[in-house]
Amino acid sequence: MALDPDTGRLKWYFQYSPHNLFDYDSNQTPVLADTMFEGRPRKLIVVANRNGFLYILDRATGEYLASKQFIPLLNWAKGIDAHGRPISNNLVPDEKGVIVCPTVDGGTNWYSPSFDPQTNMFYFRSYEACSLVKGQPDHFAEGQEEYGGGTERVPESAGAFAASNAWINAFSLSTLDFAWRNHITGEGFTWAGVMSTAGGIVIFGNDDGELEIDDARNGKKLWTGAAPGMHASPMSYAAGGKQYIAVTAGEDVFAYALP
Repeated sequence: MALDPDTGRLKWYFQYSPHNLFDYDSNQTPVLADTMFEGRPRKLIVVANRNGFLYILDRATGEYLASKQFIPLLNWAKGIDAHGRPISNNLVPDEKGVIVCPTVDGGTNWYSPSFDPQTNMFYFRSYEACSLVKGQPDHFAEGQEEYGGGTERVPESAGAFAASNAWINAFSLSTLDFAWRNHITGEGFTWAGVMSTAGGIVIFGNDDGELEIDDARNGKKLWTGAAPGMHASPMSYAAGGKQYIAVTAGEDVFAYALP
């Protein structure tokens, strides 16, 4: 939603997941990018959404410009139409449950993405897994929680639907495709944010309890350092003529100096 800051009036809105049945609420961080898009300068908003699709909008008008599926194992929609609306696969949760991909945790979530104007790339983490989503009649009682449904882990018998994979992604606004995607090793429950810097690097917490630095252009792993329990986004600062990277992880703050 875009509001006029002087009047509070609605200027435009865009709905990523109409008739949302799968808890795909849009709590993902939108990133602003002033860049060339399809041959002309545009003021953009880029969002990797929980529903498994990346969206590009004109932030001045709300015009839908493009989208890209970033979760290969996605089954709740067939794609996105010319107006930016998902083409539903008509998966409706019932008492038995239906397998829905991406998971209720989302193809991505609130962990921070980043945009590098030098590479014209949008960097974000993604998580590939599925949920068994149930819907059932329930009776509201004052003072009690009311859900009318729920989710479960997909049983191992579901094969590919039970697998989980985490990724770090570099999406190019020049080609409207991925420049690179790296599989993140570890437990595959990826919650730490991403930061890119003017030095041409991408910094994030991987699932092996490490702070990792990759080359922003090609995704080559450059360095890792200990940061166990990292769920936060890294930050960068300068002191005494040196650049540092710091992050909270678990109950500690870790700081590393760049060369």
